[in-house]
Amino acid sequence: MGQSHPIGAQRERSGPAIADHRLVIDKGDTAWILVCSALVLLMTVPGLALFYGGMVRQRNVLATLLQSFAALCVVSLQWILFGYSLSFGPDKFGGFIGDLSWAGLRGVGPGPYAAYAATIPHQVFMIFQMMFAAITPALICGAFAERMKFSAFLLFTLLWSTLVYDPIAHWVWSEGGFLHKLGALDFAGGTVVHLSSGTAALVCALVLGKRRGYPKTPMPPHNLPMTLMGAGLLWFGWFGFNAGSALEASGVAANAFLSTHAAAAAAGLGWMFCEWKLRGKPTALGTASGVVAGLVAVTPTCGYVGPIAAIAIGAAAGALCFGACHLKTKLGYDDSLDVVGVHGVGGTFGAIATGLFAWKAINAAGGDGLLHGNPGQLGTQLVAIGATILLAAPATYLILKIVNATVGLRVSEDDEDAGMDLSQHSERAYAIGDTPMGEQVVARSEMPSESMIPELGKPVAQ
Repeated sequence: MGQSHPIGAQRERSGPAIADHRLVIDKGDTAWILVCSALVLLMTVPGLALFYGGMVRQRNVLATLLQSFAALCVVSLQWILFGYSLSFGPDKFGGFIGDLSWAGLRGVGPGPYAAYAATIPHQVFMIFQMMFAAITPALICGAFAERMKFSAFLLFTLLWSTLVYDPIAHWVWSEGGFLHKLGALDFAGGTVVHLSSGTAALVCALVLGKRRGYPKTPMPPHNLPMTLMGAGLLWFGWFGFNAGSALEASGVAANAFLSTHAAAAAAGLGWMFCEWKLRGKPTALGTASGVVAGLVAVTPTCGYVGPIAAIAIGAAAGALCFGACHLKTKLGYDDSLDVVGVHGVGGTFGAIATGLFAWKAINAAGGDGLLHGNPGQLGTQLVAIGATILLAAPATYLILKIVNATVGLRVSEDDEDAGMDLSQHSERAYAIGDTPMGEQVVARSEMPSESMIPELGKPVAQ
């Protein structure tokens, strides 16, 4: 594998790397990472867009879909202009943030940058990382679904990507990042993507408050087939997310691919059986949610563990995230689409599991975990978890306050009742058979009983 990059590998270096056009670009590796970049883009649109869109009320589906598209647009430009430089640029601030010497992609050219990926163009590495940066704020949308102004969402996405995502990416993945130097392992984004977004999701849910009618009003998904299609596209794209983080077509990439799939399958069954035991019946929404939970949990560790460990991680993640989503109702906050329970809890568990199961026999450029004789790795993972939360939580709160003071955070009660599609975008998703005020949203932990579901074709009363 390409053992010189900070994502799938950790290696001692004697000094800062420089771009070297004499390094040989491997066409196979380059083609593989370009394909993986497209797969990660597919995770955001249409994958995440459909996954979230199916779970919201019919009158909010277009607004929810658009949030994923808009996040991709905003973050892509931010990444090119200055985000990539802040995340991966030369470090001059003690391992906390990059400088702006690569702003506008100055110096990010067709030659390899050996510190990150020695066999692909620096621009290809940048593009691959762009897709990670784009999906992370899009994940947060599920926490405040149906109640944040679109203008607020755009400003929040820009500020959060700059003040939260970019620093954490630098800490963990940049050659100068302090957590990278400490030896924290995050193969494809357990802390950088999932824990950061899950932490931010909790803060957003608490600051914006509950949806009107929550939790007394039944809120079933308006289109479960859409959600299942989105989950399938996420599963498919996740192979680019995880296996692509080897940054070359190699044995480590193959292992990450296999571990990713094994964990997802085990987690889908783990959530299914927990739901079956508790409620008497398994559900399509629950099984799809379990698959996503397994994908989240295996993300930081997929390049460091084999398939048997991945199965254990996935099965545990399915049960753990199922429980976390149910705990939400007891705690009383309204995380509309369970971003905290799936991404926050799943990302935390995955980072801990890396400290337990990582094995140099799988990836010599990684490290051994507790179960392979290195308890210190677990401690390092806990430090990375704590650092991520300590930045993401207060920074997200501050950003929300800034957004509220400038453009306002939440739509009016009338706009919320009318629906985000009409109030924010003057559009409606369905022209035939539409019931604009006839349905609500459900989170995974609040699936209604059969007696609460109306007869086919009849809207749910407000």
